[in-house]
Amino acid sequence: MRRRGILAALPWIGPSLVLIAAIVAFPACYMVWTSTRDLSAYGQDRGNAGLANYRTLFGISELGSVLVHTVIWVVGVVLITLLLSAALAQFLNKDFPGRTAVRMAILVPWAASVVMTTSIFYYMLDPDVGIANRFLVDIGVLDRGYGFTKQPTQAFLVAIGVAVFVSVPFTTYTILAGLQSIPAEIDEAGRVDGARAWQRYRYLTLPQLRPAIAVATIINIINVFNSLPILQVITGSIAGFSADTTTTLTFKLIRQNQEIDTAAAMSVLNFALILVIIAIYVKVIRPTKEIDR
Repeated sequence: MRRRGILAALPWIGPSLVLIAAIVAFPACYMVWTSTRDLSAYGQDRGNAGLANYRTLFGISELGSVLVHTVIWVVGVVLITLLLSAALAQFLNKDFPGRTAVRMAILVPWAASVVMTTSIFYYMLDPDVGIANRFLVDIGVLDRGYGFTKQPTQAFLVAIGVAVFVSVPFTTYTILAGLQSIPAEIDEAGRVDGARAWQRYRYLTLPQLRPAIAVATIINIINVFNSLPILQVITGSIAGFSADTTTTLTFKLIRQNQEIDTAAAMSVLNFALILVIIAIYVKVIRPTKEIDR
């Protein structure tokens, strides 16, 4: 009976399965296969390499620090984005004059090119010609222009700030959609029972937002983890791997070192890491848990 049900559903789910196989399963399998090949700097396959590419990858002395940077990058950007977006969505959910205009303005960082937005921040913070540096000097905060994007730690923090800036619009609108789907009667019942604003948000609103927050979090984790343009523009000129994540390390292995086969092994590690991060999030947060007990 169960097999008959699966066969009956196959015409309906078949196209989706084919699509998943074509755009997810096949590329992933091909990526794993490529990581075991001996590739020249021009991508020529010179035969089987076994696990040699992985040995070369794990032989990179800075790999451990790059992994730490990646965790800080993903957790920092996603957490700050969620906190800011939750507050902003709560504000935009209220009725006030000009609300539509404000909502449209929030979309600008998301609609604009990420490279363009990042470049604007990069030149604003330039120690010689940056308008932000000039402003800080004029008001007496700095004696002279400071190289915010010239040192690894400072540049990495700037990149986190830019990533949050471009991630907030999508996350805000996702949480806002969740807020507007909550019946007004729930909040009103909390008021009648004497619950304060924070208590109503913590115990009534927030549980209802679990699905929206889960969607926003998972998409942000994937986007931030794989983000190259922001880090490349802000930290790309810094020598070594002191401000790199696994994604920018992959880029440098290809472009600077011309080690395509090692970069292929790094891509497999990236894929495994993102699966582990999402699995940990789903296991710990349990976003699909029933909200009504």
